Amino acid sequence: MPEGDTVWQTAQRLHTALAGKVLTRSDLRVPKYATADLTGRTVLDVTPRGKHLLTRVEGGLTLHSHLRMDGTWRVYANGQRWSGGGPAHQIRAILGTADRTAVGYRLPVLELLRTSEEHRAVGHLGPDLLGPDWNPEQALANLLADPTRPLGEALLDQRNLAGIGNIYKSELCFLLGATPWLPIGALPADRAAKLPAIAKRLLEANRDRPVRNTTSNITNGSAYRTSGGPHTPDLFVYGRAPRPCLRCDTPIRTADQGDGSRERPTYWCPTCQVGPAPGTSPPRGTRHRTTN
Repeated sequence: MPEGDTVWQTAQRLHTALAGKVLTRSDLRVPKYATADLTGRTVLDVTPRGKHLLTRVEGGLTLHSHLRMDGTWRVYANGQRWSGGGPAHQIRAILGTADRTAVGYRLPVLELLRTSEEHRAVGHLGPDLLGPDWNPEQALANLLADPTRPLGEALLDQRNLAGIGNIYKSELCFLLGATPWLPIGALPADRAAKLPAIAKRLLEANRDRPVRNTTSNITNGSAYRTSGGPHTPDLFVYGRAPRPCLRCDTPIRTADQGDGSRERPTYWCPTCQVGPAPGTSPPRGTRHRTTN
């Protein structure tokens, strides 16, 4: 699931493959930009901003994309078979150079805009956990601006801080010892003060990892340690219902929580995390869900 660390990794791959090179192929497979042609232009850089990707090309243009739930960019050597990204009908963008081709699959957001107008796409975002604009004080102030809002919803709101998705939401709430439904204003002040730093450490520790991990003592402090060992799961709670909690052996629970646009699966430990929670749900395999 693409979150801030995944988008950061994607930006690095695209930047390495494309930056400083002239585009020899340009194919944007969305109706509004089907006739746009970027061939002959040099790619200047590929920059992540929260969960957004900004591919800047000479001439003052930026290709803005967003992966949302299942979008992906793949990079292939020219002549290499395009495999692993999906079927051809899911391709939304192709950017090729003399030696590499970047292919975007299932991109729900793809637009070409003036670089000077990037604020239209990302100006609403809060401080980026993996960006040069990171400001923990501002991020915390944004989160606490609505003290009645559930903690999980506040963390997912990219206007508060940019980069947290549903997995990190569940993991952060576990590390803070609060359910995702606890009003953020009810979070004890000492835990609230640690929230931005813990979030940043989680994403920074995972931006170079092929497999996301939150259980490797990367949060520091005895309150956030597990017993570890060679078989410790990569995540504390996300996707682990109804298996036992790594700390207390209580079965992990799952329920849906809205993020302002749709319901999302949320996981928590009813013993280690305090605060309100809805009724539990059966294991994910027995449920029916509509996603977009």
